[in-house]
Amino acid sequence: MKDMFLTEIEKDSEAIVLLHGLKRTRRSMEKAARLLADFGYKIVNLDYPSTRQAVEPLALACIGRAVRECEASGVGKVHFLTHSMGGILVRYYLSVEPIEKLGRVVMLAPPNGGSEIVDKLGGWRLFYLLNGPAGLQLGTGHDSLPNRLGKVDFEAGVIAGDRTINPWLSLLFQDPNDGKVAVSRTQVEGMRDFIVLPYSHTFIMRRNSVIRQALHFIQQGRFFK
Repeated sequence: MKDMFLTEIEKDSEAIVLLHGLKRTRRSMEKAARLLADFGYKIVNLDYPSTRQAVEPLALACIGRAVRECEASGVGKVHFLTHSMGGILVRYYLSVEPIEKLGRVVMLAPPNGGSEIVDKLGGWRLFYLLNGPAGLQLGTGHDSLPNRLGKVDFEAGVIAGDRTINPWLSLLFQDPNDGKVAVSRTQVEGMRDFIVLPYSHTFIMRRNSVIRQALHFIQQGRFFK
């Protein structure tokens, strides 16, 4: 993955906290963890019970734990790389708990404007059983949690996908989407940069080109195009 755009840092001088999405585990972020660690970063690959609680307690518990670990190890900056709902956890956490050594945040396929899937299927009991209380918070309405969080006031880069491996779910969208989130709804006011890559929601976090773009943003504050 190493190329002219990316540089190694002094080992463990900066940290990247990885946050998986809804119904996933830290295993989904392990490839990113391995590749990013090769560049010298301290990696904190979090696991959290995404379907058992609402976004707010999940964010306070898991991100708070990661920040304390990073502070205890003396890192100079704490960056984040998130997938899907993980980005909403970071947005919520930073709205109530500022991080003194915050670096940059890269969100992969985040439902920053919610998802039509929640609008149309959220009333089904099976949806709640599969996705839990946090899943129900991710609709597109003005009162949904992502939309109530407002603009971001930190350096954020968003990578959206526009391919799907679930054509049935994609029928719920009017616009280009990754099978779970519309491309237009991944964006958030205040973000520093935005790019669309040809991957699905399910596997976007495992693609080498996506991880390379994420690292470029963490290092340079922009994606390369």
